[in-house]
Amino acid sequence: MDLYEHQGKDVFRAHGIATPAGRVAETPEEAAEATHDLGGRSVVKVQVQIGGRGKGGGVVLVDSPDRAAEEAGRMLRDGFKDMPVTRVLVEEQLPIEREFYTSFVLDRSTGDYLAMMTAEGGMDIEELARNRPEAIRRVHVDPMLGARMYHIRELMGTLPLNAREGAADILRRLATILTERDATLVEVNPLVLLEDGRVVALDAKITIDDNALWRQPDLAELSAAFPIDPVEARAKEAGLQYVKLDGEVGIIGNGAGLVMSTLDVVAQAGARAANFLDIGGGASVDTMATSLEVILSDPAVKAVLINIFGGITRCDLVAQGILEALVRIEARVPIVVRLDGTNARLGREILKEARHERIVAATTMLEAAQRAADLANEGEAS
Repeated sequence: MDLYEHQGKDVFRAHGIATPAGRVAETPEEAAEATHDLGGRSVVKVQVQIGGRGKGGGVVLVDSPDRAAEEAGRMLRDGFKDMPVTRVLVEEQLPIEREFYTSFVLDRSTGDYLAMMTAEGGMDIEELARNRPEAIRRVHVDPMLGARMYHIRELMGTLPLNAREGAADILRRLATILTERDATLVEVNPLVLLEDGRVVALDAKITIDDNALWRQPDLAELSAAFPIDPVEARAKEAGLQYVKLDGEVGIIGNGAGLVMSTLDVVAQAGARAANFLDIGGGASVDTMATSLEVILSDPAVKAVLINIFGGITRCDLVAQGILEALVRIEARVPIVVRLDGTNARLGREILKEARHERIVAATTMLEAAQRAADLANEGEAS
């Protein structure tokens, strides 16, 4: 679960990390009032759960309450990168001397935490890592041991001397947040040294492990403020394992491993998956029908790939579910179906006899992925 910046800063402040003064505004009038209370100048920051705000017009310095109202109105009206915006954060402008970057992230490849710091903050950290990796200090932290002073000293080596004491204190507190709040990421970009020598977290990005939210009830409650994708909401109501992605091929499979493999072969075939949807091991006709309805309700989907290996799941029931869904909802995109395993022959015969114009049969997973990719790309071109 990704927190909004203002929510992350609430967590920061609860752990003693300094942040700019400010408050959340949900209307242009509230943004103007907040700017007035901050002395007539402020920074208006769009609140979304994606990055790139600085380059995309999501962070604006304003010099009057009227200008704050204008920028807040634009953000609330237009959204940001196709994401709806329901609030902005209005903060004081600070006299910044230097900008840094720091983060702690769960490194799944090594099973520990990776701490990073660079004296070149306020920019695209991925671009810096590609072009000048030597500018970033990296330290691996054993989760059983936690962040120690020798880890902190190693990270501090990239900073000017007058920033090290304040930054070290913040790093220790970030490490505490990481473990005590079940976070998989805590990031500050930028962490700033002010002209008066203070070190302040100008930004806050925190990702909480969904599996640990039962231990963090106060953080779990924050999800009520997040915009809900209507397709995801529908899938959740139906009890489906669904994750929205940014591609054009809708994916339905049975079993997480098979679905993940299907995503890979679709990418290999030259297309991108629009979702991850696992119907599980014993899908009924109704589950299959509901799954297809969910996928077809996503306007980004240009083709659907149903990849089923029958074990507990019977392929004839999957075929009946597909046909039932096509009675309930009009399919405007092609549906590639690959059935294998229990009753696969019967399932294929059911689909063949139906002679539905949108159903495209495929024998192997690679063939199915290629057909789906080609059909999706044709849909994009048209």
